[in-house]
Amino acid sequence: MRARLVVGNWKMNPPTIEDAVELARAVAALPRSSAKLGIAPPAVALAAVADAVRGRDLAVFAQDVHWEEKGAFTGQISATMVRGLAEGAIVGHSEVRRDQGDDDARVARKLARAVAAGLRPILCVGESEAEFVAGESTNVVARQISADLAALVRGSVGRLVVAYEPIWAIGTGRPATGAHATAAARAIRTALRGMDVDADAVPVLYGGSVSAKSVVEFARADGIDGALVGGASLDPDEFGAIVRAFT
Repeated sequence: MRARLVVGNWKMNPPTIEDAVELARAVAALPRSSAKLGIAPPAVALAAVADAVRGRDLAVFAQDVHWEEKGAFTGQISATMVRGLAEGAIVGHSEVRRDQGDDDARVARKLARAVAAGLRPILCVGESEAEFVAGESTNVVARQISADLAALVRGSVGRLVVAYEPIWAIGTGRPATGAHATAAARAIRTALRGMDVDADAVPVLYGGSVSAKSVVEFARADGIDGALVGGASLDPDEFGAIVRAFT
């Protein structure tokens, strides 16, 4: 049985490192459940947060890594740099794809760097609203999986996690349905099998307007093993309710 995982992606929040440490400690103090718990603080807070929760059953993830190991890339962070501070890294989040122009070729290189550095990658895939309306959701995520794993040795994906995040649901308060998420998870695992990956061992998370109210449907959805949570993860009480749903 796949382990369940709930990760809070704090994005560009909270405003200070001190606030990030306080929030991390509050999350670390949440009642434990059978689901593994993780947080992805901003890069500037990674070191302080990692130190604050050291020895606690709380995984720390970076929000992104660069596709090169080192070099003249102002403002960027390599997977090797992250390795001493975090267990894993988010790769291919739709906001990074949008704001930094990351296409699947670049995401594939980032994923390969994360795996090579020994990080646990959370690969994000998902369709736009136009693709959703056109009925192309499953085709899009399958295509992304094939393209994003292209730079890896076939079948060697490390401790891969895939997060299905329909772009049209992120931050809109309009989550997908459990049935839609299940269909996406099936398409993801079919594509993984086509890449010689043990798809049954890869957790698939749902991300997109996850709240304490909406999560119940996804916790019951076949093939969904957890959640990648955005704004709701900044409230320890609501985040705790989301975690408990996956117990």
